[in-house]
Amino acid sequence: MQVFGNIATEPSKKNSKSQPQKTYVEFRLAESQRGPDRDPCWYTVRVMGDADPSLSKGDFVKVTGKLKADFYLSREGKPTGTLLILAFEATKIAKPSAIKATEALETTD
Repeated sequence: MQVFGNIATEPSKKNSKSQPQKTYVEFRLAESQRGPDRDPCWYTVRVMGDADPSLSKGDFVKVTGKLKADFYLSREGKPTGTLLILAFEATKIAKPSAIKATEALETTD
């Protein structure tokens, strides 16, 4: 599965509960939407492995991985869940407007 969206929380490095020597980077992602339904779809993303993806809050990214439903009990004791992407790739993408602005600065120099 591939998802394009903006990182909504600061990515944080965590240790696996089942295998403490394994680490991953976790963040929340708001998927970009087009069409009549403009409400974003929210995902929790876990980029597996020791490599630092060098991402930060607000970055526009492409995430590739496996989609899972993560069910748990909320703080109030009610069953709830989130969409979880177990990612093997999370790449920052420059938006076209940012590219054009950079090109404009280079041509005026």
